Amino acid sequence: MPGNASCSAHATPSNSRIPVNRSLLPDALPAAPASVHNPAPLALGLGCRSGVTLAQVEAAVHVALGAWPLASVKAVATLDAKAAEAALLAFCARHALPLQAFARESVNAMGVQSAVSVAAYARFGVEGVCEPCARLAARGGPLVRGKLALDGVTVAIAAFAEASQEDTQTGAQATA
Repeated sequence: MPGNASCSAHATPSNSRIPVNRSLLPDALPAAPASVHNPAPLALGLGCRSGVTLAQVEAAVHVALGAWPLASVKAVATLDAKAAEAALLAFCARHALPLQAFARESVNAMGVQSAVSVAAYARFGVEGVCEPCARLAARGGPLVRGKLALDGVTVAIAAFAEASQEDTQTGAQATA
């Protein structure tokens, strides 16, 4: 009965904490897609300013991956002119990932989906590094995360195309 004093004994004080299953609330964020829980193999495309640190690369990759586990990454790729960057090599060594280096012609043939990088074009003659390199390493697979620029590092993520992962070296020079 509304307003009945005997019912107030069953009421919960407004300042107490009650566990709530937020997934049942209408304004709750949706659950992570199944692809995050059982991810397809991914390829990272990385670009960076000269002299970035391993910590900068790790941080940018972590932010770009978001909910995807690092274990789903099967390849890392960059422009051949950046393949000797100590931080990129250290990242790949730390995580036992091959670093693939793609030639300017291959990178330009792939194109970019975000804005053209003025710096990359001026220095290396390519419209971008991370997006085309991610797609090249993933055998032309689609970008699942476009270019993220963070503290001197650019990262893009592509899902592998249906072809086997052993063929990911095609058109690239492995450096790790």
